[in-house]
Amino acid sequence: MSIQSYLKTINQTPHAKKLNITLVSHGETSTTLKLPFSKQIIGDCVNNYIHSGAVSTAIDTACGADILQAQNNLRAMATLDLRIDHIRPAASGADINVYADCYHLTHTIAFVRASAYTDDINSPIATAVGSFMRSNKQFPVQ
Repeated sequence: MSIQSYLKTINQTPHAKKLNITLVSHGETSTTLKLPFSKQIIGDCVNNYIHSGAVSTAIDTACGADILQAQNNLRAMATLDLRIDHIRPAASGADINVYADCYHLTHTIAFVRASAYTDDINSPIATAVGSFMRSNKQFPVQ
């Protein structure tokens, strides 16, 4: 199954679908998604910063898409722990890229690192590390 199919499966959640997250690239164990800028995701009307909840959703979605890519199947998962450090605000007008790397899979747990950035991955707006439960059941496809 292709990463596009995996992303379509992940994007069936209402909040991820509303954010219009798209695939930028993928590797064997890594995936980069894009959260396109829109005025609907502004969280700070004074400074026009993007809402941290939109960034968090994009990070969680990238991690999920990357796990599906790394395990090469639609085995369901659930976020167990996702620590996100919001380093700086995301400025208005810029798309946000999220790079996720599933660095270890066990039979029941997936471990992922992620970085959200605008232009330079070495200057992230947020970083994350998470663990995800891997189910024996298929991801529910709508």
